[in-house]
Amino acid sequence: MRKPASFSISSIEYRKLIFLPWKLVSFVIATIGLTIIAPYTADPTWDYFDSIFMSILTFLTAPWVVGTLYLSTRKNFTFTTCYVAVCLWMFSTSWSYDLYIVLRDGSYPSTWSANILASAVLYFSAGLMWNLDWKMNRGMTFSFQEEGWPSVSVNAQFTKIFWVALPFMLLVLASALYFVLPRLTY
Repeated sequence: MRKPASFSISSIEYRKLIFLPWKLVSFVIATIGLTIIAPYTADPTWDYFDSIFMSILTFLTAPWVVGTLYLSTRKNFTFTTCYVAVCLWMFSTSWSYDLYIVLRDGSYPSTWSANILASAVLYFSAGLMWNLDWKMNRGMTFSFQEEGWPSVSVNAQFTKIFWVALPFMLLVLASALYFVLPRLTY
C-alpha cells in the first residue's frame, strides 16, 4: 500500500470498531480454542503457531475486508481498495499459511487448496460476526451497512446481538470439531 492512511483499515475508527470488549473476548476464546485443538487434528500442517497468527490476522482484517467488499458492490469503491481487500483476505487465509509451511517444512503444502476453502469460510464468517451491530431504530444490522462505517455504534452491546452471533460461533466450533473428531475415533 503506497498510502496506507487512505484505507479505512488504518483509521482510528476501525481500531475502535474491532477493539470493542465483546469482539476481543470472542477473539481470545476462539484463538485459544483453535490453538489448543491444533495438535489433535487430522491436519499435520495445523499447529500452535499457525493457529495463532491466522487468528490474529483474521481478527485484524476480516471485518474491514468483508465490509469493504460489501460496500464495493453498493458504492463507487476504487479498484485499488478492492484489490487491497482481496489481498488481505488471501494473505490472512492462505498466503501467510503457505509461507509458514514452506519455511517450516521446506516444501509447499499439499493442503493449500483445502485450506483456502476452509479458511475463507471461517474468515468471511468472522468478518460478518465482528460487523454485527444493533441500532435502536433498525434492530440488528451489520455495521458496514451504516453510514460512516467503520465508525463505532454507541449501541454495540453483545447482549443485543448474542443470538445472531451464536450461529457464527457455532460454525467455528463445528469446523474445529470436523478436524478433531476423526482423530478421536482412532
